[in-house]
Amino acid sequence: METGSIAFILVCSALVLLMTPALAFFYGGLGRRKNVLNNMMMSLAPMALASILWVIAGFSLSFSGGGSFIGDFQHLFMNGVDMAKNSLFPASHIPDGLFSGFQMMFSIITVALITGAVVGRMRFTPLLIFMVVWLLLVYYPLAHMVWGGGFLAQIHAIDFAGGDVVHISSGVTGLVLAIVLGKRRDYERLEYRPHNIPFVVLGAGLLWFGWFGFNAGSALAANGVAINAFMTTNTAAASAMLSWMLLEKLIIGKPSVVGACSGAVVGLVAITPGAGYVSLWSSLIIGFLVSPICFFMISVVKKKFGYDDALDAFGCHGIGGMFGGIMTGIFATPALSPDKDYVGLIYGSGKLLLANLLAVIFTIVFSAVMSFVIIKVITLFMPIRVTDRAEAIGLDDSEHEETAYPTFLGLDS
Repeated sequence: METGSIAFILVCSALVLLMTPALAFFYGGLGRRKNVLNNMMMSLAPMALASILWVIAGFSLSFSGGGSFIGDFQHLFMNGVDMAKNSLFPASHIPDGLFSGFQMMFSIITVALITGAVVGRMRFTPLLIFMVVWLLLVYYPLAHMVWGGGFLAQIHAIDFAGGDVVHISSGVTGLVLAIVLGKRRDYERLEYRPHNIPFVVLGAGLLWFGWFGFNAGSALAANGVAINAFMTTNTAAASAMLSWMLLEKLIIGKPSVVGACSGAVVGLVAITPGAGYVSLWSSLIIGFLVSPICFFMISVVKKKFGYDDALDAFGCHGIGGMFGGIMTGIFATPALSPDKDYVGLIYGSGKLLLANLLAVIFTIVFSAVMSFVIIKVITLFMPIRVTDRAEAIGLDDSEHEETAYPTFLGLDS
């Protein structure tokens, strides 16, 4: 083991955890004043919930056993996971306990991402129940299939830091929940505007900062792959941010702060599947192209179909993750690809692109079907949507009996 790599991944793990309160600020600022605490709480709760569930069963179900679709129970409560040695993964540069801790942070942010689609109308208790079941039946199986030697790894699909596992799964799940819940009471009657844009900037900035741990840390060592991931991550985010600003200038006439932040986030999402596999020049292209695609999904497709993905969890994370997975199949370099027979299309082979396309499609279908079943079962036992009166008053008051702004009288537009 290398002490430098241990120190590096410890820092990266903390950076990934920071992304969740960063998301709370991002989502909180994008929403309405009367729901800001509820929006933030929906992001913060997974820090407790997903952490405990990971220690109990998550690591075991994700990274033990040789099954194609899910692990086994041999490491329940982290049994047999050495905090000082790499006995489970001999080729690793870090102890098993640190690897588990790093991966735990991914499960936390993933389940928090879902909540952006359902803000302003979902009851908090059924949401927590959904999170627990979803982690057990969707996230842990996907983590095993992609990173634990399961089905998607067996077909040679690659996902460096969570395009399938984190972004597509959360985005698609958010879309399913938004459709099942239905639209907000004022949807298409009122113009929703972010209530606190400085919160959005703070959240986006901390997300960008934490994403270096997310992507560079996925090299699991302080090495050249981590450096490549660090640089491609920043370049894609910058390119996508610039692209979104240019789009708004051309279409609307003025670039917006929220648009710039959204562009940075979709660039970060798109580079995640291939950050350690693609070249620096490729990340420029990936970032520049993802913004028009996500912009189109949010501004045109969402309006066309009328689904209420409130904070565009699907439009940003779902679509951005799909695009990133496909781009990885096109741009993954022979020097960085884990399997030299499976490289990017531009390097002469279509095998990786086909494998990644299959992985994207599988993730979409698996996440959508499982999420729909889970939420429908929950509705058999309790209502999942707040009352019309509670929605009008705001979820800060109805779900938490708190207010973010003491002088606010509830006249939210």
